[in-house]
Amino acid sequence: MMQRRTILQAGALSLGAPALTGFAQPRLKLRFHTFLPQQSTGWRNIVQPWIERVEKESGDAIKFEAYPAMQMGGTPAQLFDQARDGVVDVAWTLPGNTPGRFPRIEVFELPFMMNNAERTSRALWEYMEKEATTEFREVQALAFHVHSPGVIHMRNKLIKRPEDFAGSKVRGATRLVTKLLSNLGATPVGMPLPAIPDALSKGVIDGAVIPWDAAYPIKAHELAPFHSEFAPGVNSLYTAAFVLAMNKRKYEEMPDDLRKVIDRCSGLEQSGRMGAGTLLGDPVGKKAAQDRGNTIHQIDGADAQQFYRKTAPVEVEWIQEMEKRGLDGRSLVQSARRLIEKQGVRS
Repeated sequence: MMQRRTILQAGALSLGAPALTGFAQPRLKLRFHTFLPQQSTGWRNIVQPWIERVEKESGDAIKFEAYPAMQMGGTPAQLFDQARDGVVDVAWTLPGNTPGRFPRIEVFELPFMMNNAERTSRALWEYMEKEATTEFREVQALAFHVHSPGVIHMRNKLIKRPEDFAGSKVRGATRLVTKLLSNLGATPVGMPLPAIPDALSKGVIDGAVIPWDAAYPIKAHELAPFHSEFAPGVNSLYTAAFVLAMNKRKYEEMPDDLRKVIDRCSGLEQSGRMGAGTLLGDPVGKKAAQDRGNTIHQIDGADAQQFYRKTAPVEVEWIQEMEKRGLDGRSLVQSARRLIEKQGVRS
């Protein structure tokens, strides 16, 4: 592991770590790693505000070396282990990149579970504290959040009803999203976000389900000009859960005053901020599609009910899977829904 860590660090340095600035020498430098490119709205609205907040509240005693777009090497699926093993100090990643490894958090990725990304993210933090305290015990979890509503983006046809998916290969982010797509009649294809543009342009996939926030930086509006979203007031077709994870030893060895800064920039409120950050990028992505004259369709009423019915078995199967693993899946679903309802929806 030490050899691998040294190789990754050397690779990152060869790419040029951002220079640390400021009048005072920082007392602590933290390496931050994620798959998002620096030009993405996710980086600007989710990652960068957190980094800047920590640095400001520490009086620049904490400074980050930020490595977007997997600049320290590895794949998005390895980010959690990089934070766990100390290859990096902090990582922002998608637990669903490693299917089945973090089962309890998956409940928030069930079809039509999520209503509002900010409020649902706050509910997710509460849920993880209540129901899943051991799931991320190998790291210091700083925040959990979900992304804004998932949207269907297609190359050659518009999706209005489930049967429109027939014969289409569609990318999904996590195992539950690919199950959802299968139930709707699509052929699901799992792949990380950065692989979508090439797959769309080469016809490897016919479409993808991603939020507007993520569609713009990968130019999905240029490659897939048919978009279907669920109307306001209808829960999201799907969402995905994220974790902001810190190496546990690094966290525990921090000076008390700096650890308190990290604590202030973590938890329930920070989870809500990150969820809200995903919403900021949605208008950008949608406007880009509108400016190109793309077709945007809102699914509502009887058509939305068809999607509900077709995807309902995903939840039933998930509960059964959890029972086989010795978990009370039904109770976990009920707990998640209660917490989402408790947080309410901010208009």
